[in-house]
Amino acid sequence: MLNNTCAAGTKPLRVLVMVSGGGTNLQAIIDRVKDGTITNTEIVGVISNNKNAYALTRAEENEIPSLCISPKDFETRGIFNGKLLEAVESFEPDLVVLAGFLVVIPPEMIRKYENRMINIHPSLIPSFCGKGYYGLKVHEAALERGVKVVGATVHFVDEGTDTGPIILQKAVEVQQGDTPEVLQRRVMEQAEWKILPRAIDLIANGKVRVEDHRTVIEQ
Repeated sequence: MLNNTCAAGTKPLRVLVMVSGGGTNLQAIIDRVKDGTITNTEIVGVISNNKNAYALTRAEENEIPSLCISPKDFETRGIFNGKLLEAVESFEPDLVVLAGFLVVIPPEMIRKYENRMINIHPSLIPSFCGKGYYGLKVHEAALERGVKVVGATVHFVDEGTDTGPIILQKAVEVQQGDTPEVLQRRVMEQAEWKILPRAIDLIANGKVRVEDHRTVIEQ
């Protein structure tokens, strides 16, 4: 467990991070909690659907409890969905952070954590988002289209795909000669690793609310 409490007596936001791969966004969150950029926050756990995800190693190295819950280990998706929700609930999170979690979230979980679950997407929504747009595919599509500006978006999760209320966005310029891999790395460094910690800090300090499917952020 990793925490940074902003004031004595303040109950920190309990954050659960869900991830499928290397966990670079998880690491950004860990680092920003440690250095005090994210305040009033406690990382209570990490869940992955992939037992080989390096994110689980990052969790272990930082003494954060972790679990692997994979659809491959259950007979039906319905059973998996139930076990996933049980695992999430066991951490008693105030906020669920999807940081590259490549599994469809069960509708019952979305309803239970309405406006308490956020996702990081590597584009400026509504561009290059929705079904089929994830990971490197987003950057391949952006370069194929020839756009000059890309970026990342943090949004609340609803029952659509990348359709929930937008919290923060940050633009990144495309450069001549970019490959999908080079562009992906720049978007991570210049956008994802900055706005995801910022969004968590805003939520932890009660500065984000949703009105009519839009976010209102207090300065």
